[in-house]
Amino acid sequence: MAGRGDRSRRGRLAAAMVVLAGSLLLSGCGLVSGPQPLDEDAPLIMQVSSPVVSARSILPVNYTCHGAGESPPVSWSGAPPKTKSFALVFDDSDAPISPYVYWLVVNISQLTTEIQGNSKPPGAEVADNSTGHARYDAPCPVGAIHRYRITVYALNVRYLPQPQAGPQLLPTWTSIAPHVLARGEMTVTACPVEGSPGWIPACAAGKAGSGT
Repeated sequence: MAGRGDRSRRGRLAAAMVVLAGSLLLSGCGLVSGPQPLDEDAPLIMQVSSPVVSARSILPVNYTCHGAGESPPVSWSGAPPKTKSFALVFDDSDAPISPYVYWLVVNISQLTTEIQGNSKPPGAEVADNSTGHARYDAPCPVGAIHRYRITVYALNVRYLPQPQAGPQLLPTWTSIAPHVLARGEMTVTACPVEGSPGWIPACAAGKAGSGT
């Protein structure tokens, strides 16, 4: 009898640990930890660019927390013929818990080739980011310049399934992976506050909102 009781207690403890692990993924900061990267097997054939990013890949201060914090305009080309929709991810692959997502836009029409600054295409949805908010959270480098990645994925489905509560980070992230046909990415550098120890002359290229 005691043995069965011990096994029962161990089973309840194991179940509780599973629930706890799941809740840690979906609560608090909303960080994603563990899912396979979306781009491991997707061919890198698309081109992604932004008219505001300087020749030195500096993201203008207007699109960071040190400025207005607006989402940057992004355009892309080179999607394969069978593309039915796009997804865009702005993330920090060097974060301690990877990926750390600042912006996640899904269900972008296959006829769309750009996102205007501080907006989203008609019909597209903005999913939760790693802070648990369905919006663009501007990167906020402190003490040193930091690099971020903007990736656009071509998908073979028109719409990704979403829970009634709206597009949450972990379910949306995992639903993208099986449908990726191709991808394109660009890396941008965001700067700390001008005059701080990590600021460098190249950051001057990002002082203006135009990135020129």
